[in-house]
This record gives sequence, C-alpha cells and structure tokens, in this order.
Amino acid sequence: MLLFALVSMSEPPCPAGSLEESLLLEMGRGSQEALAGLYQATSAAVYGFALSIVKNVQDAEDIMQDVYLQAYAAAATYRPQGKPMAWVLTITRHLALMRLRERKRHTATAPADWGLASLASHQVTDEDRIVLAAAINSLGDEERQIVTLHALTGMKHREIAELLDLPLATVLSKYRRALIKLKKYLTKEDAQ
Repeated sequence: MLLFALVSMSEPPCPAGSLEESLLLEMGRGSQEALAGLYQATSAAVYGFALSIVKNVQDAEDIMQDVYLQAYAAAATYRPQGKPMAWVLTITRHLALMRLRERKRHTATAPADWGLASLASHQVTDEDRIVLAAAINSLGDEERQIVTLHALTGMKHREIAELLDLPLATVLSKYRRALIKLKKYLTKEDAQ
C-alpha cells in the first residue's frame, strides 16, 4: 500500500530523539562541520515541515536555508534540554509563519511540486510519488503538518503538540483522522 511506502520509506536519517545536542554545542563554538552534520541529519524534516506550512516549493527552500543560517547564528545561545530537533523545528515554524505573514497568501502546491524528496528510494516510483503528493494535499493544513512531522522526523505526538502549541488530544485525533483520509484516498486510487 502506498501509505506504508510513505511512512516506511521516509525514515529520517536521524530520528527526532537521537539528534546529537553536541552538534548544536559545536556550532555554538563556530564549527562549520557541525553545521554540515546538522543539515545532513535534519534537512528532509526541515524542508518537509516548511513545505507543509507555506505550501510553496521556493518559499520552503528559502526557509530551509534561513533555518540553518539562523540556527548557526543562535547556536551559542542553545541550552541543552534534550530536544535539539524541536529547537530546529521551532525555528522552521517561526520562519515559515513569518513568510506567510509577509506574503499573505495561501496558494496550493501542485502535487508534482510537493517534492517528496525524502522518498529517494528506488522502490517508490514517480507515479507513486505523484499519488502520495495528491493524497497529502487532500489533508488540511494542521493534519498535513502533523503527519509530516511524525513521518519525516519521527517526532512523538507529545512533541508535535508542544511544537504546534496544540493539546495532545487534538494532535492525536487530527493524526488519526489524517490517516483515515489518506487510507481512503489511497484505497480509492488503488481501485482505479
């Protein structure tokens, strides 16, 4: 089933809970190698999360670049709390919402542009990517963000609730509804 492909093929290079805080601490001391390591470990999640908010490929790419610039500049002020991925994604969310306020537009991204770059597996065909992108675009904004955060970053629902400033019960119910919508959409696509 395509939904399984989305979740299983989008394993992040670094799950949310295992991002090394030492990377951020080294960045705070000016290490560009640590910045490269942070980028490598989080770029798919940052891009996917930004895209789920702004729904524009170019804006998401700009935001992704700005996230790493801002993270590098602010790394010296980072205080270890055991949640380095949440810190990076909070920067992402802040910059994406700023971009939306600046642009004051909400344009839908074409399914072909949704850029499921994290599905770089040889087992997922271009046709599957298009169907998955269309399925994801059928979700509401918050549902898309929650599914993206859970699938791309491996964040736990409690962490997503904190990041999006939503009650845990809301995140759980929106996630469940989103999975039902995706299953229904993908089942309909498989039948055609």
